[in-house]
Amino acid sequence: MSFKFEQLDVWQLSLEYSDLIYELADKLPDSERFNLKSQITRAATSVSLNIAEGSTGQSDPEQSRFLGMAIRSLIETVACQRLIARRKYLNEKIFLDKLDLKAQELAKRLHVFRRILAKPNKTAAEEQAPYDTDEI
Repeated sequence: MSFKFEQLDVWQLSLEYSDLIYELADKLPDSERFNLKSQITRAATSVSLNIAEGSTGQSDPEQSRFLGMAIRSLIETVACQRLIARRKYLNEKIFLDKLDLKAQELAKRLHVFRRILAKPNKTAAEEQAPYDTDEI
């Protein structure tokens, strides 16, 4: 059984982005383990977690609020990327450009999803999940 958020394209994209962020974090020097490495991976994880948490069949405004938190976490990862580039911790321009493109694509999709939720009489909310509790 899969959860409904797992079917969202924006959630799948956030996982791809998170994988790239973890790859970036693994390339950082040990001196950044408790600073930038920790910060950027927690922020990237937060993007996916907020998308998932917001999709629990709540109201559209509540789901939009969680998408807003996902966007803020995404922007935080981009700011960390800028700090990493500024400090020249990674000089792989092609990889950094790939990260930027993925971040821009994810940001656009998150904003579009929020706009859809804001339209009157339009809903992008998921149906209530049929959880089987007989096995518990």
